[in-house]
Amino acid sequence: MPDTAISVKPLIEVKDLAKDFDVSRPWLNRVLEGAPRTLLKAVDGVSFSIKRGETLSLVGESGCGKSTVARLICGLYGPTRGSVIFDGVDLATIDTRNRMLEMRRRFQMIFQDPYASLNPRWRVGRIIAEPIRSHDLLSDEGAIRKRVGELLTQVGLSPLDADKFPHEFSGGQRQRISIARALSSNPEFLICDEPTSALDVSVQAQILNLMKDLQREHGLTYLFISHNLAVVDHISTRVGVMYLGRIVEIADTKTLFARPLHPYTRMLQSAIPDIQMSGKARTPVAGEVPNPLDPPPGCAFNPRCPHANERCRAERPELLPYGDALVACHGIQEGRIPA
Repeated sequence: MPDTAISVKPLIEVKDLAKDFDVSRPWLNRVLEGAPRTLLKAVDGVSFSIKRGETLSLVGESGCGKSTVARLICGLYGPTRGSVIFDGVDLATIDTRNRMLEMRRRFQMIFQDPYASLNPRWRVGRIIAEPIRSHDLLSDEGAIRKRVGELLTQVGLSPLDADKFPHEFSGGQRQRISIARALSSNPEFLICDEPTSALDVSVQAQILNLMKDLQREHGLTYLFISHNLAVVDHISTRVGVMYLGRIVEIADTKTLFARPLHPYTRMLQSAIPDIQMSGKARTPVAGEVPNPLDPPPGCAFNPRCPHANERCRAERPELLPYGDALVACHGIQEGRIPA
C-alpha cells in the first residue's frame, strides 16, 4: 500500500492483514440442514506502517476489528492472510523459539482491562519481574528487585508497592502496573489496546500523559487502539479510521481533525461534543453497523452514507492517496463529496 507519510524505513509494516473466524453451527447441524460454513471477516485486508518514535492510532466503532489487528500483530491470533514485518523481519518466517522470544521481547501489549490482565494471586513485584525472568535479562534477585523498584517509580508508584497485591490498587494504579510490566523487557514497540477506556476521565488524562512522557524518555513506538477521538487527538501522530474490518482513512492527526475526508470519519467527528460552540455543521452518526456476517456489497459504509451511488453499492473502494491523506471513498476520489 502506498504511504506518503513514511519517508524512512518503518519499524513495523502490516501488509494485507486479514483474519477470518469460523462461526459456523456444529458440523452435525450443518449436515442435517444443508447449511454452509459461516465465516466472520473480522479483519479484511488492513495495511499500514509505523515509523520509530511515532504513535499510530486505530479508531472506529465497537466490532470494527481494531482489537483483532492488535492481537494479530502481537501473535495472539494467527492471520488468515497477510504479513506483519517488524524491523525488516517477517514474523511468519521466524522458525526457532529463541528467535521468536528475542523478537517478542522487543514489543509488548497493554490490555484494556487492568482488573483482568494482572494475576490476582501474584504480588506486584513478581508480576513486573516476570518478563525480566522469562527473557533472562537479569539473573541476580537483588538486581531484579532494584529494576522493579525503578519501573514502579517511572510509572508514578512507589518501590514499596512491589509487596502488595493487585486488589490493593485503584484502576488507574493497576494500569500503571501494567505499563511497568510492559516496560520491564525494554521493548521498542507497545501495542495499547484501549488502555484508558475502563478508567475515569481524570485518570485517563494521567495515564495518557504518562505514556507520552515514557515515549519521549525511551523512544517508544505505539500502536494505540481506541474508540475515543478525543483521546486519539491527544496522543497520536497519525490516525487510521476503521470500519467493518477495513481502514477507510489514514492521515496525520492534525490533517484528519482539520479536514476529515471519508463520510464515516466526518460522522465520528460530529459525535464529539462541541464545547466551544463553534457553530460548525455537524453530521450525526446515523444507522446501524451492518451485520459483519453478511456485509453489504461495494463500500461497506454505503447503507449509512448520504453520498452513496450505484458505484458505491457495487464496487469496493481501495485506499488511495488524496492530498496528505489516504482515503477509501469513491465520492472523494470522483469529487462528488467536497473535501
